[in-house]
Amino acid sequence: MMKDPNSVLLPDHPMYTDAVEAMKRYHQAQADGVRGAELERLRLLAEHRFQAVTDYQLRALGGPSETSH
Repeated sequence: MMKDPNSVLLPDHPMYTDAVEAMKRYHQAQADGVRGAELERLRLLAEHRFQAVTDYQLRALGGPSETSH
């Protein structure tokens, strides 16, 4: 795959900002004392959003096109 620096996501891209907001919600829930399934749900949501950004960036930069998870 050819590298395409023009297709790389910038930090203000909605995909990035959604991931950051999801992480903020997770950390706020931790600080508020949320535990159990709800906290795990928020953690997984944040993790999956950041993984989507990472996977996209790798493909845009000519890295692996398939995830290994």
